[in-house]
Amino acid sequence: MPGLTAPSDYAEEPPRHPALRINSKEPFNAEPHRSALVTSYITPVDFFYKRNHGPIPKVEDLSRYSVYISGLVNKPIQLSMADIWALPKYNVTATLQCAGNRRTAMSKVRKVRGVGWDISALGNATWGGAKLSDVLELVGIPKLSSVTSLGGKHVEFVSVDKCKEEKGGPYTASIPLKQATDPDADVLLAYEMNGEVLNRDHGYPLRVVVPGVIGARSVKWLDSINIIEEECQGFFTQKDYKMFPPTVDWDNINWSTRRPQMDFPVQSAICTLEDVDVIKEGKARIAGYALSGGGRGIERVDISVDGGKTWVEARRYQKDNVPYVSDGPQSDKWAWVLFEATLDIPANAEIVAKAVDSAANVQPEKVEDIWNLRGILNTSWHRIKIQSSSCIGRSKL
Repeated sequence: MPGLTAPSDYAEEPPRHPALRINSKEPFNAEPHRSALVTSYITPVDFFYKRNHGPIPKVEDLSRYSVYISGLVNKPIQLSMADIWALPKYNVTATLQCAGNRRTAMSKVRKVRGVGWDISALGNATWGGAKLSDVLELVGIPKLSSVTSLGGKHVEFVSVDKCKEEKGGPYTASIPLKQATDPDADVLLAYEMNGEVLNRDHGYPLRVVVPGVIGARSVKWLDSINIIEEECQGFFTQKDYKMFPPTVDWDNINWSTRRPQMDFPVQSAICTLEDVDVIKEGKARIAGYALSGGGRGIERVDISVDGGKTWVEARRYQKDNVPYVSDGPQSDKWAWVLFEATLDIPANAEIVAKAVDSAANVQPEKVEDIWNLRGILNTSWHRIKIQSSSCIGRSKL
């Protein structure tokens, strides 16, 4: 594309914060330390996880950059950044989460394929940009449409990014037209992140942000938008990011039997402790995040210090001085909810967190029950095993 190009190698990668945990160097995939996640409701850009499939695209000339919208529409259009900036701007606070978050823990049950992630392959940001529903009106698609006059039912996003999984072709993904044209779905063509221009790692100059669904659908470095009859046929839609039962392995998998994953299930994780940690007996602050897909709020976060025999409800919060209410008008429905509880920690405790969303969905207890060969959507209870420091001292006597 004129103005935006995808390099053929990794010689011109952008700088990254040295505190990130690198899970893959080429392509670059990294996450912050878990304790950094709960230091603020809005994740700083430097500590927002980096998920990439190839070398990071570069803008050569922003004035020459444009997005072509075509397909099953009556009037295709080419939009420059000036055209997009001229549309009404919206700010949407939304958490993006990689479907592979907590994959490393799932791989301990049985081997899975994919980048190994701890619990920090997610972040919460305020995205600024034009609503996709406004953009699609420019090609004659009214708001709240489920099909165009020419039979289009899905909106495909094509990146400049080149991926080995696509044999050097671009990264693609799609969402239903009904979602794309719904103003309340808050799908954005975003050019800002936390009040600043997007940086290269996060999609400069323009990306899609699809709140409430797995991060794989929020395509970065946007090249074009196609209105199509069927969902995207690209690798990451048809042969990846699908949820299979534990009985399916690489010898008997049939990708066509499962729909592409969209919403993510209810999820929570403890960020103030490692999965195996040493702390003193007595009171300790337990804090972390909880979230659910589809705009569902978090109704409750339960914490146990005895492996799930008894539970205490944690305090939930988002913004300072604004009480969090699940599905409340002042709550950010697309964003995570932070939680905390100060509890008496016994010797050799097993601390467990589980969340309940506004539809009464609850996290599954055991990771074994949701194991899948791609290691996605590990939403099992997050367990922390504690060995008290006093026990460590006695063991050395």
